[in-house]
Amino acid sequence: MEGREVRFIPLAVKTAVCHTITYFVMGVIAMNLFHYADFFNAPNSGWRHTNDPIVILGVVFQPLRGLLFASVFYPLRSALFGRKHDWLILVWLLIGIGILGTFAAPAGSLEGFIYTTTSLSVHLRGYVEIVTQAVLLSVLLCFWLKHPEKKWLNWALGAPFIIVLILPILGMLAAKH
Repeated sequence: MEGREVRFIPLAVKTAVCHTITYFVMGVIAMNLFHYADFFNAPNSGWRHTNDPIVILGVVFQPLRGLLFASVFYPLRSALFGRKHDWLILVWLLIGIGILGTFAAPAGSLEGFIYTTTSLSVHLRGYVEIVTQAVLLSVLLCFWLKHPEKKWLNWALGAPFIIVLILPILGMLAAKH
């Protein structure tokens, strides 16, 4: 499918699904690989504890972020989708603007390197998670958009999406009982 043929609603749904799934997968891996619970739960870390309901439900909010991404991708669809190596263009957009060039000063951004006293290891540690997620999101989304005839993708990605959204809700309900 060429970029100009991409309609907003399918793009929004597919972006929300792909982002939510890749966010969840990379979050689980990073949480365990980098022992984020120790970091988040440390006194004065500035982070919510991992047992905070908002943190537990964090993945439930990700479809909204996927919709935000889609609203940015849509006007650029001719440049982003339906081209050879389209996923690389999308990865660079996400990394260049969303990670390195963000106007804020979070760890890993150019502003973060300049204006924070965060150690280099903290800046670099996050790249494993966020760059990998940007790559996975880009590859998955571009593949799905390029192959609308593969209806099995709707089920193969839709089912995990629903499961990922339901699990934290069920976990919180179970914890209350």
